[in-house]
Amino acid sequence: MSIEVSNESGMDVSEEDLISVARFAIARMNVHPAAELSMVLVDLDTMADLHVRWMDLPGPTDVMSFPMDELEPGGRPDSPMPGPAMLGDIVLCPAFAATQAKKAGHSLAHELALLTVHGVLHLLGFDHAEPDEEKEMFELQNSLLAEWLELRRQARREAQLAERDRRLLGKAGFFDA
Repeated sequence: MSIEVSNESGMDVSEEDLISVARFAIARMNVHPAAELSMVLVDLDTMADLHVRWMDLPGPTDVMSFPMDELEPGGRPDSPMPGPAMLGDIVLCPAFAATQAKKAGHSLAHELALLTVHGVLHLLGFDHAEPDEEKEMFELQNSLLAEWLELRRQARREAQLAERDRRLLGKAGFFDA
């Protein structure tokens, strides 16, 4: 899976985290691993321009998704090729997200991960215009995000334990020549 991130926002953001959460969500949604995704991080003015141009709504927003191919989870079974070439584009506005993160009481990184999952789900055809759609999409979004965050916590803990073990074994002389 190819995921490209272009940060034009002027803000310092972990592109590795965005790629990780996007890759996780895409894999969990059974999208073919050959799919490609583009992510662009923009400033408030650029997002406001896109929001007016594509949604006819004033002011900036947090995330917009632009699907490239008609998709269903798992790809199209009637397609002669295995999976789509280009999933689409997700546009994030870190400055807008920072305000939302502060109001929600969590970090900008958490908010951007949530918005990335939200954007991926939109690319896969999920919407929240109707109450039933909103319930389904947000439950799935929250579930995917929680699972990704837990896997990251586990990986960090395992890395800490491995580092501790390495230091302890080194002090005990297990690595002496």
